[in-house]
Amino acid sequence: MMAAALCGLIVSAYALPASADELVMPPAGEMPPHPVILPHRGEHEATVLKEFGEPRQRHAPVGGGSPKHPPITRWDYDGYSVFFERTTVVDVVVKGDPPPISHVDELKRTP
Repeated sequence: MMAAALCGLIVSAYALPASADELVMPPAGEMPPHPVILPHRGEHEATVLKEFGEPRQRHAPVGGGSPKHPPITRWDYDGYSVFFERTTVVDVVVKGDPPPISHVDELKRTP
């Protein structure tokens, strides 16, 4: 009796309708032609200058009063800012909305 009830419970669980969220992508015409290339964490200031040119604005270092609080410098470029700890990139912040997903084909379901 117990086995029949358990069997019925398992069968009914498989009979439940499946549900999933639907991912809606913008039309292809709204996608950027290529991904935005930004400096990478760990790059040196000299590499950033060579690859991306002179920043629009350089901000004075903040912090640096102790080894636990090293100096942090920010360089502003059009559309993003690069943050350095001493002379090494620690972060890049893109201003405004994030860029749209550029790899639509990776989001398609496979049968």
